[in-house]
Amino acid sequence: MSTTFVIGLTGGVASGKSEVAHRFEALGIVVADADIAARAVLAPGGEGLAEAVAAFGNDILAADGGLDRAAMRRRVFADHDARRRLEAIVHPRVRAMLEAECRAAPSAYAIAAIPLLAEGGGRMAYPWLSRILVVDVSPETQLQRLMQRDGIDAALAANMLAAQASRRERLGGIADDVIANDGPLDALDAQVAALDRKYRNLAPPL
Repeated sequence: MSTTFVIGLTGGVASGKSEVAHRFEALGIVVADADIAARAVLAPGGEGLAEAVAAFGNDILAADGGLDRAAMRRRVFADHDARRRLEAIVHPRVRAMLEAECRAAPSAYAIAAIPLLAEGGGRMAYPWLSRILVVDVSPETQLQRLMQRDGIDAALAANMLAAQASRRERLGGIADDVIANDGPLDALDAQVAALDRKYRNLAPPL
């Protein structure tokens, strides 16, 4: 069996994407996670890490031969061109891994959880997505949750939000479906259940 109906799940930082993903998983749906794929791309012994070392030098490596993520983060946040070089190494491999995992899913449909879907090219970069589901929160709620989650002040939280796509870009630019997550977490259950029914109806038989 292989799945051809794939939902892209996205939303801003601290919007509640992981909570939504967990609820789909509880309904038996396979969720492929872009963050997990990105870590795998840069794992020791892989060609992704080897290409990163060739591009940035051995100073991005930790003592154990793995990626020094803190050093890499400092490098790319300080240098726009360096970030672009790293993205050119990581993103194509992540997209390929996500697609392969979703296609192999035994569930009625699959979900690709992609935090930076809008920032990473949207539908142009992921033409194999059948629909895009955006988890939406108000900017005020998002700011408060981010400050609480990461233990940071309002200024840093605001800068993190400003670095991402805007709410308008997600809702007006890429969303086919929207989950509102300004309320309590248990309010997600009914929304996820309704979308699960919808997606099962839309998905072609396996």
